[in-house]
Amino acid sequence: MGATPFHHSILEVRLSKHFDKPTDMRYNGTQDPQEHLTVFKARMNLEGAGNKVRCRAFPVTLAGPAIRWFNTLPQGSATTFADITRGFLSQFTTRIAKAKNPINLLGVTQRNGKPTRKYLDRFNDECLEIDGLTDSVASLCLTNGLLNEDFRKHLTTKPVWTM
Repeated sequence: MGATPFHHSILEVRLSKHFDKPTDMRYNGTQDPQEHLTVFKARMNLEGAGNKVRCRAFPVTLAGPAIRWFNTLPQGSATTFADITRGFLSQFTTRIAKAKNPINLLGVTQRNGKPTRKYLDRFNDECLEIDGLTDSVASLCLTNGLLNEDFRKHLTTKPVWTM
């Protein structure tokens, strides 16, 4: 076998014949590496894969710049999955998605000539990416970006019932 970043102890582990390699997921260096790791770890948890199997399986999820990065790691340098994770996150740190703040919602506005439905869909998508968003802040931002005056008036004059 040629040069590999894996320590010999990782190369010695045998994969179960029932192990389902995660060939359906690819990281090419353009997405959030933390998200890729989260999905990969969840998949490995479902498979019941241990540390060494995770190491062996991880490269099959890499493509483009990500697999080139992996292949340039020093021979035998990867002894644990934590080693790979640290290096991976360090290499692709600029791609880590920044947490969105409720203030970002103020930038979501209905575009002239576009249907209110499209605005509402876009606004809802943005809301899903914000942790700790309160109803009152979301409501304020929603009405702020709304061009449809009739709908805005309806939203701001209708009493809100809580249970």
